[in-house]
Amino acid sequence: MANFNFHECELIKTDGIYTLKNTNTTIGFVRFNNIGEVEYIFVNPLFRKKGVAKKLLKLVKKKTGNKIILQKPISPLGAKLLKSLEKWN
Repeated sequence: MANFNFHECELIKTDGIYTLKNTNTTIGFVRFNNIGEVEYIFVNPLFRKKGVAKKLLKLVKKKTGNKIILQKPISPLGAKLLKSLEKWN
């Protein structure tokens, strides 16, 4: 995993949505409910494999205080992410 500098990004928090942006583009976002169910997560392909999805999900976990649950259907990439989350969720 390549290093990614999250300090160069802006985190925009709205009700149930966290969006991570830099000056040029949206890096990723996550939509969730108040019990920690993730309804949708997206990471710009240019920023995948850099810890962005995990960072967003950790923010959701911190906000809700609950274990992360991905709502179905889960894409193949989502299944990989879910497997990696088992280590810290």
